[in-house]
Amino acid sequence: MASVKNLKKDINYVLSDIIEECYVWQMLQDDPKNVDKAEKIIDEAIATFDELIVKVNNKDVDDKKAHFKALKSELQTKGESLLAKIEKL
Repeated sequence: MASVKNLKKDINYVLSDIIEECYVWQMLQDDPKNVDKAEKIIDEAIATFDELIVKVNNKDVDDKKAHFKALKSELQTKGESLLAKIEKL
């Protein structure tokens, strides 16, 4: 089950990097009103993390290989979406 372990690590690394990027953006802001914009992205990243981990730990899957491949794809699309939101800040 090394692939499950690696998938969990990938989820953790990708979403923690996104959260870290939001924190860096917050530190560089002079106006405290802008901080809330990044907080929404952080909350969305945490919700995405929780959602993906629940899906990884789901044991009632018929085709595990297809399930994990779909999760990798979902991680990529959601990660790119969050990064696009950070770029718009």
